[in-house]
Amino acid sequence: MTFGEADEKSMMHKVGSDEKESFAMLDRALEAGINFVDTADVYGQDGLSERVFGAWIAERKARDKVVVATKGRFRMAPGPNGTGTSRMRITRAIDASLTRLGTDRIDLYQIHMQDLRTPEEELARALDDAARAGKIVYFGASNYAAYRLMESLWNADKRSLDRFVTLQAQYSLATRALEREHLPLCYRFGLGVLPWSPLASGLLTGKYRRGQAPPEGSRLAQWKERYKGFDTDRNWTIVEALVAVAEEIGKTPSQVALAWLLARPVVSSVIFGATTVAQLDENLGAADLTLSVEAMARLDAASAPELGYPYDMIKSIDGAW
Repeated sequence: MTFGEADEKSMMHKVGSDEKESFAMLDRALEAGINFVDTADVYGQDGLSERVFGAWIAERKARDKVVVATKGRFRMAPGPNGTGTSRMRITRAIDASLTRLGTDRIDLYQIHMQDLRTPEEELARALDDAARAGKIVYFGASNYAAYRLMESLWNADKRSLDRFVTLQAQYSLATRALEREHLPLCYRFGLGVLPWSPLASGLLTGKYRRGQAPPEGSRLAQWKERYKGFDTDRNWTIVEALVAVAEEIGKTPSQVALAWLLARPVVSSVIFGATTVAQLDENLGAADLTLSVEAMARLDAASAPELGYPYDMIKSIDGAW
């Protein structure tokens, strides 16, 4: 999401990385063993992130060294066919992403959010057709309600079509609502979970503290409304527990937050949007970090979400839901 310097029309204006820094991060990531890169047509503007990633792939001759993941669904053009997941729209979106990325295939194509205006059976057939044509290898969902994800899996099974194999969704110590329905569903049906915003837009890096304004130049200083949403007693309790654990084991809060996620059931990997090589290197420290049972329990307790009905009732009787 951070690849390229977006203009003022984009939410990534002034919080992204220019092409030189983006190339440096991709070089360092590949050197460190990261081979999965996730982008989307809507990141930046006019496919900026895809174009930067595609230019790096071409210059480094790296196509067969990386797993290329991208997404489509949000508006990229005016008119009724400029957004959504109709057969026409999603077919055009895949072709446009292939062109910007400069590749003959997308390894993981993800629907960026469910589309209430398009039946899941229409989308399932369009994605299956794209896979059979060799344009995409696998496909996944992102930002889906659990009922809609289950409906898509059922449609694919009923019609003997390829189905979603991953779910990319917001998941972190600060945002654990996914645990009510989505994680049990993914575990049951074998979908890998790819959390986005694992550091809650930087909240879990330790740079933000209770009662203090966001540091100048930080992402949440730019995204003021999002910061207001994060400014809650629960979130500051999480940050304080996270910082305490990090200090005790000599790691950074970012590394601890990422390691906590990597240890969760059905999480395949985490997707973070670094803006500098230094940030990337810090986050890489989470890959080999195994938190103790006691540290995990402290973080779980500090961030425990309110389950609500009927989950709390089921848990009180069965111990799980």
